[in-house]
Amino acid sequence: MILSVSGVVLLGVIVFLFFRKDGLKASHMVVCSLFGFYLSGTAIAPSIKAGGASLATMLGGIKI
Repeated sequence: MILSVSGVVLLGVIVFLFFRKDGLKASHMVVCSLFGFYLSGTAIAPSIKAGGASLATMLGGIKI
């Protein structure tokens, strides 16, 4: 649960930065949000979640 909330916050910040700095229009932001919302209800959602968890585990294992 913490990972998914952190991911949502991170993606929200990225979209906000695109909106402010790179000229992402509000309509594009709405479309991106709706796409993510509807994608979460499809059959591919568990695969996306597993891929995100795998990526987070891989990034968490990097020693700097």
